[in-house]
Amino acid sequence: MINKRLLIKHLLAHNDENSFYDKKRKIDISQKEGKAKFLKHVCALSNSNSKNNSYIVIGVEDTDNEIIGVDFFDDSKIQNLINAYLNNPPIVQYENIPFPHLPDDKVVGLVTIRPIDSITALKKNIWKYYGGSVFFRDGSISMPKVFDIEIKDVNSKIVAAIENNAQNNIELTLDGVFDFMNKRQDFSPQYKVFKEYFVLCWSGYKKYVKNELFFSRVDIELINEQVRLFYSALDEVSISYTEDSFKIIEYVKLGLYQSHKYHKLEEKIIHFENNANYSIEVNLVFEPPQFDKKVLHHIYNSNNSILENLKSHDIVSK
Repeated sequence: MINKRLLIKHLLAHNDENSFYDKKRKIDISQKEGKAKFLKHVCALSNSNSKNNSYIVIGVEDTDNEIIGVDFFDDSKIQNLINAYLNNPPIVQYENIPFPHLPDDKVVGLVTIRPIDSITALKKNIWKYYGGSVFFRDGSISMPKVFDIEIKDVNSKIVAAIENNAQNNIELTLDGVFDFMNKRQDFSPQYKVFKEYFVLCWSGYKKYVKNELFFSRVDIELINEQVRLFYSALDEVSISYTEDSFKIIEYVKLGLYQSHKYHKLEEKIIHFENNANYSIEVNLVFEPPQFDKKVLHHIYNSNNSILENLKSHDIVSK
C-alpha cells in the first residue's frame, strides 16, 4: 500500500510540475473561476496519463515547495463536480494527508486522478472555457488542444517507480500509531487492524444518551494511507465496526420544546477488501421528523406575535 505522505514527498522531489502532477497553494471550488481551473487541470492530467495515476498536491508553495498545508476539506462534492462538467469523467479522489510539522488543523490535499483510456472533455461552458474543450499537459501547463488529439502513454514507468518508492514499512506504521495515541490521550484513543493490513485509529469525547454511546470531537485516521476524517465538538456521531468495515453515523438533534431526539443525518462507511484496497462510502440517511401541524402553527403564530410586539415598541432598532 502506498504511503501518501511519502508519495507527496517523492512527487515534490522528483521534479517541478510536469505532465503527471500539478501543485497548488490552494483551490477554491466555491467560485466559478476556481471550479473551471480545477476542471481544466483534471481534464489535462487525465488525457495526458491514460495508463497511470496522476496527481494534484494542494497546500504547497509554488516557488520553493514548502509544505504549508490547507484547511481540512470534505471531498464529497469533488466527484459530483467532475461528473457534472466532464465527458468521460475520470474517478477522482481527494484525501487530507497530515504532516507532523503542520498544526492539527492543517493538512496537505492530495487529488488522485485514476487513468481512463478515453478522451476527457468539458461537457458544457464554465467561466471562460467552452463546452467540448479538450486539455492536455504541456510540461507544467494545462493547454487546450484542437488538432492531433491522441492518447499516449508517456509517464506510466516514471509514475510506477515513484509509487513503488512510496510503499509503507513497519516502522512508519508503528510511528503513526504511537503518534496518534500519544497526541489524543484525553479522548480515549483506540486502534484496530482490518484484513491483517489496514491500521485504523480513532478517538473522541464520549457521551451517553439514554444508555447509547455517542462521540464528539472525533479524529479518525488510516495510518498507512495517512487519510484523516474529523468531526468537531459540535458534531455527535456513533461508531461501529465489523471485521471488514468501519461505520460512522452522524446525528442531528431535533425536536420541539423539551422533547428532542437524535436523528440520523449521514452515514460514512470505510470498506476494507482482501486485495489491500479500501473505499469510503457516503450516504445521506436523514429522514425528517414529522410534527403536529397544529403545534407548528401555534409556534409560528407565537413567534410572529413576539416579532410584531418588538417592532411596535421600537426595541429592535435599539
